[in-house]
Order: sequence, then structure tokens, then C-alpha cells
Amino acid sequence: MNKQLRKAVIAGNWKMNKNPEETKTLLNEVLPLVKDADCEVVACVPFIDLMAALDAAKGSNVKIGAQNCHWEKNGAFTGEIAAPMLTAVGVTHVIIGHSERRTYFGETDETVNKRVRAALDAGLTVILCVGEALEQREQGITEELVALQTKIALQGVKEYELSRVIIAYEPIWAIGTGRTATSEQAGEVCGAIRGVIARLYNQKAADAFTIQYGGSMNAKNAAELLAQPDVDGGLIGGASLKAADFAEIVRAASQG
Repeated sequence: MNKQLRKAVIAGNWKMNKNPEETKTLLNEVLPLVKDADCEVVACVPFIDLMAALDAAKGSNVKIGAQNCHWEKNGAFTGEIAAPMLTAVGVTHVIIGHSERRTYFGETDETVNKRVRAALDAGLTVILCVGEALEQREQGITEELVALQTKIALQGVKEYELSRVIIAYEPIWAIGTGRTATSEQAGEVCGAIRGVIARLYNQKAADAFTIQYGGSMNAKNAAELLAQPDVDGGLIGGASLKAADFAEIVRAASQG
């Protein structure tokens, strides 16, 4: 992590957990623990919890994000949420292309790109997820696959818009499995992603670009992962539902 060149961002992905009352309770526990954070802190909550989260986080340093958005501004898309709907209520961030969306709900690189474009047009900051399955890692194509995902997702994204894009490297085999990439593995792929940004744009843009690690970062391994020069934060799953653990990760990012 190089905080002289780029911002560190710790974002919690609550996934399909917590109702509105539980959301307020958890955030009320988290807020005092992270109020002095020297990094950006985001909580990405289920749609039903957004209003409760925004209310609880009002006036704090914690920003609220959603976990997905559609590429159209409105229309006959039952069950979807448009990006302008998110900004209208005060949401600042949105996760796009999470592996669970790709695996269970048919997301493709092309639909991820369309969602990224819509989110940026609405004024949101995008947390863009890329990553490989275990079979793909064993085949030795991790860097090629992640580079392809990155290039397609960023099609049509201008250099000046990169300040509102964060990439989260999420090895699919390390999400919810208890397995974690070694700090060296995480750093290597995050470095490769930075190389892709440099080739797509330029080195200055790449140096300023925030890249998170998102494969089961927790309170115990956060400091080691964040010590990698190209790991600028984390997209936190299970540990974001435990106030003390999430705060410890934020503390590690603040000290880096």
C-alpha cells in the first residue's frame, strides 16, 4: 500500500445479511471504532438497508454503498435498481461484477461494463470486482483472465473517470471458503492489474489507481496483505459483519 500515491479504501460487503434495525445496530458499533480512520471507509449493504444505513452514518466518515445496479435509468426490469435511484437517496458507491453475481446470476464481462458505465454516469464510485476460479489459477491463466475482465469492464471509461473506479481483486476460490491468497499472490495479481491500467491509460493513472484485495481479508491477515505495495485496501465480506474485526482491518489500513 502506497498512501503517498493513492487512497486506501476499506469497504465492507455485507452481502445478503442484516435487516434495517440490525443495520443501525451494527453501524452504531462500527462508527466510533473507525471515526479516526486514515483511509476511506465504505459499508455496502443490501438495498432494503440503504436508508437505515444512510441515516445511521449521517455526519460520519463512513460512506454507504450498494451491491449492484442496472445499466438502464428506468424501465421494465423487475427486481432491479437503477444507478440514479441510488444517488437520489445519497448512496456514493456501488459494487459491480462481484463473483457471486457472475456465478449465480449470469453476469458477463459485457453486462459488467454496461453497469460500470451507468454507475459512473450517475455519479457513483464503482468498486469493480475481477478474479479467477481455482481451476483457472491451476491452469496458469490468472493474469490473462484478470486482464481481460479489467479491459472489458473499463471499455469507454475515460482517464478522468478513473478517480471514481476502484478494482477489487477477488480470487473466487478464496471467497467464503476460509482460504486466502498469500500476501505475495495477492500483491502479484494486484500489481498485474496496475500494469493493465498503465497500458490502457498511462503510468501516472496507474500509480494513482486504488486496487483492493477481496478474498477473505480478515483482522488477522489484513496487515500482511496491506503491506504489499500494490494492495491499497480491501473489499471485506464476513469480517465486515463484526464491528471489532472490521475496525481492526481499518486500523491496519490507516497505519500502512
